[in-house]
This record gives sequence, C-alpha cells and structure tokens, in this order.
Amino acid sequence: MAEKKKFSLMMVLPPLIFIGVAALFFFGMHREDPETLPSTRIDKPAPSVDLAPLAGMPLLTDEVLHEPGVKLVNFWGTWCVACRLEHPQLLRMAGELGITLHGVNYNDEPARAEAYLEREGNPFTALGEDKTGRTKIDWGVYGAPETFVIDGDGVVRLRFAGPITEDILRHTILPAIEAAGQVSQ
Repeated sequence: MAEKKKFSLMMVLPPLIFIGVAALFFFGMHREDPETLPSTRIDKPAPSVDLAPLAGMPLLTDEVLHEPGVKLVNFWGTWCVACRLEHPQLLRMAGELGITLHGVNYNDEPARAEAYLEREGNPFTALGEDKTGRTKIDWGVYGAPETFVIDGDGVVRLRFAGPITEDILRHTILPAIEAAGQVSQ
C-alpha cells in the first residue's frame, strides 16, 4: 500500500515567505527615487516642536516655524559623524547663500552642543534641544542628520535624510527651497 503524504504547513510556509520578501525587494527597488526615505509629513503642516533652549541661543518654537519665508529645520548631534561632515555646508548655506536654518539637537549633552557651535560656528537662526525625543518622533526622524524644507505657511515641502553635500544642495535642497517659495507666495 502506498504511503500517503500529509499536507504540512511547514512545506508551504518557507516558499510563501520567500515570495513575500522578494516582492518587497522588487517593489522597493522600483520606487521613484530609491535614495529617499518616505515621509508622511510632506505637504502637511510642520509638527509642533517641544524643545529646551541652549545657552544664549534663540529658541526654535512653533511661532518661528510659521514665520514668513522658506526655512530649513536640521536635526543634528555632535555625536553624529555625518552631521560634523555636513556642518561646513550648513555654515555656507546660512552665510553665503542666506538660507534660514533652524536646528534641533538631540541625543546630545547641551554643553557639548554649545561648545561645538561656539568652536565650529553656528549656522542656526533658532534652535533647541530635543530632551524628550518627542519632537524627533513627531517629525518622523529616522536618524541624523535630517533636514526639512518648510515653506512660509509652515508646511513641510521636503525631507532629506543624510548629510547635505554640494551636489545634494544644488540638485535637491535649492530646487525645493525655490519651489517652497513659489508655493507660499
């Protein structure tokens, strides 16, 4: 008598998992721009900020985010190597290009952040420390550095994760600033 094979979920489950993972990779690789991380904040009002002041520096508040004009909000920390690499570019953007930059320092010691800005230069018009991590979560920040372009109405127009290089500035940030300025006029 021939032995009957029993149907087993364990026989079907591994191929189904493989097909599911393969589909995720396939569709993930065919997004519009595989270099960008998605953000649910685009075209929505900038989330509230709940920040503590850093010594002697203007505090980034919700009111500041809704002031007229395009502005950038940069999440950074002194512990972040990419943030340190990006810092000269931020100084150039604020100084030579006149871009309004606001900073959110998180996962950092206030004294370290203050000393770093004193030593390396401060590109930020207003900033604060995210002591609780709530602002980082509300903004959907994955890590540092991350930069958001905010239009004059306080609406998020771009989220960029990673350090701003000359190429990123020219091809991503400046076009987003220009577009945000046209939207909020």
